[in-house]
Amino acid sequence: MSRDDSSDAAQDPGAFDRLVGSAADGEDQAVEAALRPRDLDEFVGQTKVREQLDLVLKAALQRGGTADHVLLSGAPGLGKTTLSMIIAAEMGAPIRITSGPAIQHAGDLAAILSSLQEGEVLFLDEIHRMSRPAEEMLYMAMEDFRVDVIVGKGPGATAIPLELPPFTLVGATTRAGLLPPPLRDRFGFTGHMEFYDPAELEQVVHRSARLLDVAIEEEGAAEIAGRSRGTPRIANRLLRRVRDYAQVKADGVITREVARAALGVYEVDDRGLDRLDRAVLGALLKLFGGGPVGLSTLAVAVGEERETVEEVAEPFLVREGLLARTPRGRVATPAAWTHLGLVPPRQPGAGGGQQDLFGG
Repeated sequence: MSRDDSSDAAQDPGAFDRLVGSAADGEDQAVEAALRPRDLDEFVGQTKVREQLDLVLKAALQRGGTADHVLLSGAPGLGKTTLSMIIAAEMGAPIRITSGPAIQHAGDLAAILSSLQEGEVLFLDEIHRMSRPAEEMLYMAMEDFRVDVIVGKGPGATAIPLELPPFTLVGATTRAGLLPPPLRDRFGFTGHMEFYDPAELEQVVHRSARLLDVAIEEEGAAEIAGRSRGTPRIANRLLRRVRDYAQVKADGVITREVARAALGVYEVDDRGLDRLDRAVLGALLKLFGGGPVGLSTLAVAVGEERETVEEVAEPFLVREGLLARTPRGRVATPAAWTHLGLVPPRQPGAGGGQQDLFGG
């Protein structure tokens, strides 16, 4: 910390916390970057996507041209950003990274496109959140490597065509259904990223442990992988937290017992549910008898925003078969009662129709 930073911290009681938090975020980002695979051979999982993408890239290299535009879809944390960097590395090209929310005007996109080098890879994260005018400009850029820049306003406005060097657009989205067909059809290759199985996540954990110089046993890696919700990003995050626990509370070696104890401290249970997940299930079961209950009511009950419950907790709970979305609201499944060690209501009509839904 510099002298100026120290002075600011002395005058502002919250400045020190912000400085430390910023440093911690930067350290986490540096660790995540170090753990990213550098090429397709290092990339674990997504076998079909890797094989297909490998053909696309090798064919482009043999032709001496740029690769087709690539669209990657799937849940957060499955490796879309990593694959975009691998694409650039395999093609021997630089990469430019931006996101859909950052492009709110066609001029924003025109400025990015006009500064691209020949063969450069443009990674556009959350592409479905790009503004409509920028999206329409992207059509021509992807197909004809040209954009029309509008100069002036009203009847005197003039469209000036601007030629672009050939480039490869890699779009990533967590909600492929929101992409309009004209945009989706302009991608030469579309890959859907699947959730990882525990065996694949064990490979991820072992690889990351080697890079972090952490001693880990097979059972410890399996314990972390089994609680990682099928997502490499979560597996790497849990590994770092278990490493901290092993360093402070144990002898530095991650065993099954150490992993279980550490993940218990961080409130991650044996199925990967965290504090928010269990809060949502607990409110649904204990306060509303298993449902159905509206999303807004459920969010108020757990003290979270509606969007947080819907986008962070619900997808995993639904995928695990612990919660169901119905026209009448959210309903807990019998597995949810079992997981929390609760007995479902047995009297007729209890649980707001849960028996009718699941035959219980």
